[in-house]
Amino acid sequence: MTLRSIAVVGASLAGKSAAAALRRGGFGGHLVVIGEEVHAPYDRPPLSKEWLRSERTAQLIALREDPVLADVEWRLGQRAQSLDAPSLSLRVEGRQPEAFDGIVIATGARPRRLPGTQLPGVHVLRTLDDANALRADLIRPAGRVVVVGAGFIGQEVAATCRKLGLGVTMIEPAAPASHVVGESVAQLLTDLHCSHGVDVKLGVSVEAFEGDGRLRLVRLNDGTAVEADVAVVGIGVIPNTEWLVGSGLRIEDGVVCDETCLAAPGIVAAGDVARWPNARYGHTRRVEHWDNAVRQGEHAALRLLAGDETSASRPYNPLPWFWSDQYGLKLQLVGSTIGHDEARIVAGSAAAGKFIALYRRGDQLIAALTLANTSKLLKYRRSLESPVSWDDALAMAA
Repeated sequence: MTLRSIAVVGASLAGKSAAAALRRGGFGGHLVVIGEEVHAPYDRPPLSKEWLRSERTAQLIALREDPVLADVEWRLGQRAQSLDAPSLSLRVEGRQPEAFDGIVIATGARPRRLPGTQLPGVHVLRTLDDANALRADLIRPAGRVVVVGAGFIGQEVAATCRKLGLGVTMIEPAAPASHVVGESVAQLLTDLHCSHGVDVKLGVSVEAFEGDGRLRLVRLNDGTAVEADVAVVGIGVIPNTEWLVGSGLRIEDGVVCDETCLAAPGIVAAGDVARWPNARYGHTRRVEHWDNAVRQGEHAALRLLAGDETSASRPYNPLPWFWSDQYGLKLQLVGSTIGHDEARIVAGSAAAGKFIALYRRGDQLIAALTLANTSKLLKYRRSLESPVSWDDALAMAA
């Protein structure tokens, strides 16, 4: 089938990556990119760091202009409302249903919220508007910030607020990112934040946000309370799939795709909203990282162009890579820690300001995490493209 029109739903990093790949892959037809935000696609990682510290301008977070997208129709500030997968008919807010020959779903995810999030002074952080609202509160004459959730976004916000000279309390039922990095590494991250003056409260959760017209107190489930002028809730995200209910697509914690990113004939998905089986690791999951958004957007676009030519479609089985900047240090993770049998710290410590942790499943290395040790991370990243024995991985750490 000749593709004459394609809609990319989601003006995100993944959406823009897909649109550019469609053009570079030879698609010369009508290309529409639909985005709920009024802003042109922008870079999200700085929002929890430089943007909050007012070290970045709008030009510096804007994604680089790509000449291949010069003739794309951008429909920004418009929400996709429904999709009928068999007919490839898409309904967008304020428009009649419109049929396309191909659709890329890249609608991303939104932050999970807690009751009371609407109270002034309580924030989530995902979009540029979220970051602007939080930044405006952080420059108020106030100095007490509570970060709810010690995932990587929460950790970055805590580090940023400390750099701004604000008092920070971090609240987390478990140790920071322990579900990803394991208990031993999570303890190193706890030590890192404590060494920079963060009051880390573990084993507790938020019961309520309280205040008379504005946040003043965060009440915890152990009966204690923390005074706060600002709170940032970072407890994970929910894939944006509500608009796909009844579409005919399989929706289970995201848009379920096959190993090539195909969700249905003529429909692919990419970025935070896509859930697919990665044959490299043997599990089906979503990946919420910058690098994956770029690569999966490109892969999904080329899969769409391949159409029924299955010989031209390849499985998407990337080696995941993620980074987080905190306190001027770069934390990097390559591979997948899911289902690891052992997490071993093979060099360094939080006190030393750098460390290396390796993850084993069976007798194989499956992931490596480093703090302030990019050269070692790159070495493991190259090695993990092929199977690496645990013994060889330990020898590399020397």
